[in-house]
Amino acid sequence: MVTSMTGYGRDVTTFHKAKITVEIRSVNHRFLDISTKIPRSLLFLEDKIKKTIQSFFHRGRLDIFISMEGEGVIQQELVVNWGLLDQFVTSLNNIKEQYDLKGEIPVDMVTTVDGLLTVQEVEQGHDEMKESILNAITIACEQVYEMRIQEGSELHSELDTRLGIIQDIVKNLGERREAVIIEYRERIRGRILEYTKDEFVNEESRVLQEIALLAEKGDITEEVLRLNSHVRQFRDTLNNDGAIGRKLDFITQEMHREANTIGSKSNDPQISEWVVILKSEIEKIKEQVQNVE
Repeated sequence: MVTSMTGYGRDVTTFHKAKITVEIRSVNHRFLDISTKIPRSLLFLEDKIKKTIQSFFHRGRLDIFISMEGEGVIQQELVVNWGLLDQFVTSLNNIKEQYDLKGEIPVDMVTTVDGLLTVQEVEQGHDEMKESILNAITIACEQVYEMRIQEGSELHSELDTRLGIIQDIVKNLGERREAVIIEYRERIRGRILEYTKDEFVNEESRVLQEIALLAEKGDITEEVLRLNSHVRQFRDTLNNDGAIGRKLDFITQEMHREANTIGSKSNDPQISEWVVILKSEIEKIKEQVQNVE
C-alpha cells in the first residue's frame, strides 16, 4: 500500500480556562524527522509527543505546533520565605534594643530584601492536562495519516500508469532487438564487402566472426530482461505494507541505469527514440517516488 508523506492535521482541546491548539504538518524526508514548537511549560511532554508520532509514521518531516490561549495551566502564587523573614524581623528588633530606637518596623521594608517574597509558577492538573494534549496529538496524527493514505492512493494510480507506459516501451525494445541485430550485421557486412571486395571471400569465416562479436556488443537482451524484472519488482513493492519509498527509489535508479546502457549501445533510430521516452517516464516516476513513505 502506497502512503504519501504529505499531510496535515489539527485538533483543539480545552483545559481549565486554556484553549490548546495542536497542528501537525508533514512533508517528504529521507528519514523520520520530528520537530516540535511548543510552549516552554509543555516541554516535559516532548518525548511523549515524539513517541506518539513514531507510532504512526516511519518517514517524513513532521512539524508539531502547540499553542495556548487564555489562562494557562500554569498559575502564579506569591511565596513568603518565612525563615528568612523571621531572621529579618528578629535582627531589626535587636537593632532597636541595642540602640534604643523607637517606632514600628514598616511593612514596606519587607519588599526591600531580596528573597523574602518570590513569585512561583504552579502547575494545575498536571496529569489531566498531559492526557488531554496527548489525545489531541493522536487525533491530529490520525488526520495526517488519513490524508497521507488518500494522497498515497493517487500516487499509486499515477505510478501504475507510468509503469504501464514503461512496460510497453520495454516490450517494443525486446521485439525490435532481433531485427536490429540482423540489420546491424548486414550493414557491417555490406561495408566490408565494399572496401575489401575479393579479400572478403578468402577471409569470410573470420570476418563473419568479427561481425558477430561487434553485433553482440550492441545486443540489449540483458538490459531488456533486467528492465522487465525491475518493473515486476516495482509493482510487487507497490502492494507491500510499511515504508516502501526508499526501495522504490532504488529500483527506479536501477531502471534508469539500464535505460542509459541501452541508449549507449544502440545505433538504431527507433530504439534511440524509445529510450528518450523511457528515460522521461522513469524521471517522472522518480519525482513521484520522492513523496512515498
